[in-house]
Amino acid sequence: MAKTLLEMKNITKRFGPVVALENVNLEVTEGEIHALCGENGAGKSTLMNVLSGIYQYGTYEGDIVYDGNICKFQNIKDSEKLGIVIIHQELALVPLLSIGENMFLGNERGKTSKIDWDETFKKAGELLEIVGLHENPHTLIKDIGVGKQQLVEIAKALGKKVKLLILDEPTASLNDTEAKKLLNLLLKLKKEQGMTSIIISHKLNEISYVADKITVIRDGTVVKTLDKTKEAFDENTIIAAMVGRSLTDRFPKRESHIGDVCFEVKNWCVDHPVFDGIKVCDNVSFNVRKGEVVGISGLMGAGRTELAMSIFGHSYGANIRGQIFLNGKEVEFPNVKSAIEHGIAYVTEDRKGNGLILTESIAKNTTSANLKKIAPKISIDFDLEKKYAEEKKIEMHTKCATVMENVGNLSGGNQQKVLIGKWLFAEPEILILDEPTRGIDVGAKYEIYCIINQMVSQGKSVIMISSEMPEVLGMSDRIYVMNEGKMVAEMPASEATQEKIMTQIINSGKTTSYADA
Repeated sequence: MAKTLLEMKNITKRFGPVVALENVNLEVTEGEIHALCGENGAGKSTLMNVLSGIYQYGTYEGDIVYDGNICKFQNIKDSEKLGIVIIHQELALVPLLSIGENMFLGNERGKTSKIDWDETFKKAGELLEIVGLHENPHTLIKDIGVGKQQLVEIAKALGKKVKLLILDEPTASLNDTEAKKLLNLLLKLKKEQGMTSIIISHKLNEISYVADKITVIRDGTVVKTLDKTKEAFDENTIIAAMVGRSLTDRFPKRESHIGDVCFEVKNWCVDHPVFDGIKVCDNVSFNVRKGEVVGISGLMGAGRTELAMSIFGHSYGANIRGQIFLNGKEVEFPNVKSAIEHGIAYVTEDRKGNGLILTESIAKNTTSANLKKIAPKISIDFDLEKKYAEEKKIEMHTKCATVMENVGNLSGGNQQKVLIGKWLFAEPEILILDEPTRGIDVGAKYEIYCIINQMVSQGKSVIMISSEMPEVLGMSDRIYVMNEGKMVAEMPASEATQEKIMTQIINSGKTTSYADA
């Protein structure tokens, strides 16, 4: 009979008056992959922060029993000594250090007074080989992609002699190929080394593929645990447990009333800001109509984000040229302010880095893109700011104690709602959404889809960039396909399929691209 490696008993965690976890019980068997599912804000990451010592003993109620012993972790070092290692969604790597240096940062090879660099890079190479990453350990982190950085984090955990690996949304920023490679690595480490893993993810197809058990958390309590040996992992069952209701249609229906062309980009070219002469957008042309959702599909590296950012006030790129027409009239957006004043809004894919100020309140973030609305005179009316933020909180179904709470305290999905609410507060005519549902649960996705439908029903327009093809197909009226900095196809969503989109990408040729670098 398999040994129980971890028991979390009656864990309760409070943040002031807010109960984040209430009498949560979790049992993990040695050598299994155990998935945690739930809506954003359900308490998944909080539970793992308790387990890893980020929330130290005494700040929560209940017991952690690991390998038969009650643990009272005071910090993350305490849990790592026992082989419990957590990899957060935001990777803890230093871009300007090498792979090898990152892998042993805080866990240095050598003596107290001197690092043994030969041993460091030799061991790093051995660990990279185990995770299947064929990179020189002297390579800087900034010079490898996110998918490879995830593998570095796992190799780093192996260097700490990990027995229980915790991964928080490990595939959120990966494409399908990279995600499959990472999941297969977890299965390999389970088979060959008997490693136990806990994975937090909103991607139900990936969980069904890799997990032995699934525990669903809702509103800080465990509502269901499924065991693959006893029952099939049915996505509808998981969704119903997560959100408290079934979602018969992942993409809400809408009646399209598409009008005239309101936004058009012609012959748009953008050079890479670092590599001279490299085009990340090459003579791109597209248009959007009133009341229309236009999807832009493509693989990572296609140049979609660079296109959106360069249009939005030249936020990215060098030597930008081409034409933009708004309601038939040529316009220019030399900076972000001018784009906003013309009714353009851009919801970045990088909500923590570029989208929100994590150390400021929900209220300040919500109103930051349209200060004129809360400053009718010279100074900001803070009562008005709070009032509008409360309205957006209700509209976006944001889970928070108060709008005066710092955005950094919210879960990823609720941060995303604040980010979208911020740009809706700017009252745009054209909303550009870049990976709007990345790393958020199916319930929150549905709410965002409803907001998109509501916006276009008012005659406004949405440009949606997404790496999830079912999302593009389910939400768009018309789809453009982008590859290697070029628009390679256009098709009505009614005629589009995943196979057609991939065929257009493959047939458009393969050349070196620095887009999405």
